Amino acid sequence: MRLSLLLFSVLISGCAHTPPPENPHNLCDVFADNLDWYQAANTSHQRWGTPIPVMMAIMYHESSFIANARPPRRWYLGFIPGPHRSSAYGYAQAIDGAWADYLREAGRWGAVRDDFSDAIDFIGWYTKKTRQINGVSQNNAQLQYLTYHEGWGGFRRGTYKRKHWLQGVARRVQRKAKQYENQLQHCEASLKTPGFWQNLFG
Repeated sequence: MRLSLLLFSVLISGCAHTPPPENPHNLCDVFADNLDWYQAANTSHQRWGTPIPVMMAIMYHESSFIANARPPRRWYLGFIPGPHRSSAYGYAQAIDGAWADYLREAGRWGAVRDDFSDAIDFIGWYTKKTRQINGVSQNNAQLQYLTYHEGWGGFRRGTYKRKHWLQGVARRVQRKAKQYENQLQHCEASLKTPGFWQNLFG
């Protein structure tokens, strides 16, 4: 009985996650699919100062906007599942230690990694800290992503310089941020208009 209740609760919790956007390559479509995401992203932008396109480009390349994304597992003997390769989880792929620091410093003890508004606020917080610690502009998506992946200390040590694949991903993040910026210029005024979505879909 207990096992069946546990399985049921797991199924229910899995169904509660918001599905990823159908067109993640167009930021206007992303926000149209999830009407509260723009407000959450803008709140994070106002709080921490990182541009919305930069935060969203980092999130896209970290999780493809999948709420419960995790790194691959290790497998033993080809069929025995082992632990995940890191503790990264959720939209922002935040690891346990960084998430704990965020909860403490931002005072958001109820935040969870598979909630979009919490995850985008984490990215805003992290990128703001990156500017403070490493002097990386919050507008520089490429260097912000390298720091996001390698950590503040790793970035200072230049660990990314030996990872050509990671430098390639960071360049793609930069291009995605610029693409998102151009797209957002065409729809942000509408997103900010009170009652726009209600009139459109009502």
